[in-house]
Amino acid sequence: MTLRLPRLVTTSVVRGTHRDKSEGGVFVVDFEERTTEQLFDWNTGGMDFEGASGDRGLRGIAPCDEEVLIAGSDLLFRCGPDFSIKTFSRNRYLDDCHEICRYKDKVFLTSPGFDSLLAFDLGTREYVWGYHLIRQHGQWAGHTFDPRSNMGPVPVNDYHINMVHVDGTGIYFSGLRTEALLHLGNEMEVSAVCSLPGEAHNARPYRDGVLLNDTESGCVRYAGRDGTSLAFRAASFDESEIEFGAKEDTGDLRQGFARGLCVIGERFVAAGSSPSTISLYDFQSRQRVASVNLSMDIRNAIGGLAPWPFEA
Repeated sequence: MTLRLPRLVTTSVVRGTHRDKSEGGVFVVDFEERTTEQLFDWNTGGMDFEGASGDRGLRGIAPCDEEVLIAGSDLLFRCGPDFSIKTFSRNRYLDDCHEICRYKDKVFLTSPGFDSLLAFDLGTREYVWGYHLIRQHGQWAGHTFDPRSNMGPVPVNDYHINMVHVDGTGIYFSGLRTEALLHLGNEMEVSAVCSLPGEAHNARPYRDGVLLNDTESGCVRYAGRDGTSLAFRAASFDESEIEFGAKEDTGDLRQGFARGLCVIGERFVAAGSSPSTISLYDFQSRQRVASVNLSMDIRNAIGGLAPWPFEA
């Protein structure tokens, strides 16, 4: 039986400040056909974004039955199968959201602007839980809060929490400055699972170890408890092919910036890099088997990634 390569849905963001082109959107990527299709454009989606935080694009993405949930900087969108926006939900403690994760009837969101996590109830359509991370005397700690109240944390971004993964064993999360993958169990006690390289993205449990985007090194990295170690280099391009914007936008941007990650079964992992490119890695053959590019603009980066949730 011939193995068909997967389809993915992805969001993109523009990391510079100069606004002269589309600022991201939602795309479907077919690795079998090596094709892309833009499903939603941030600039032309027919929605009034006045009052939003000014974020340049869309972030985390999570399929949910016959809907798709997508995070903006301070908004959670509910989209139909055609990716038209049905509703959106704000919260005073949601700021600079990156990744989201659906688990059962909740969506968990990162909120770097408050060093916090939030949970949104899909039934009541309310933000019902929050957790604020702190570090005391060299030890991780934190406390829960009710995001419906005004008694939550003040704005602070010490750890830039940008990744959350939830399963039956608890809540896993990390940030650019945690330098560790953290875990919350049933008793809401936070502990470090393992150390992470600085400025890592998308760290999560995988197989018998940890999978992450080692952003500084420009690669996807896996480390197993049994000592297994794998690293897949992000796709790269000739510098003459790269499109550059204004100097003030591109001074700290580079190709190979690794962000955006999703697991596809037991064999494949898809990961994003700059300029907006998604690569498919095969853990069985230990190689990159495909790459699809969305834009050659160095400012354009992948936000969230998820398997295509609907029938082809």
